[in-house]
Amino acid sequence: MAKKKKNQEEKAKVAEELDGLSVNIDRFGEIQNSLSIDKINEFLNKNVDDKKLRDRDDLKDSTSNEEEE
Repeated sequence: MAKKKKNQEEKAKVAEELDGLSVNIDRFGEIQNSLSIDKINEFLNKNVDDKKLRDRDDLKDSTSNEEEE
């Protein structure tokens, strides 16, 4: 038996803040996305724990200094 082909492209499930996000790779290997990189990075900084940076004290101090200025 032949496999059934999907007629429609399924949208990936994304968080509400990233609604409308679509990522494609063109024929030159460049990544094309529908949202700005800054918005994606801001979302990741809020919602993803970076285990490499978790125990660094210098990053915690620099963020508090920036807020005071």
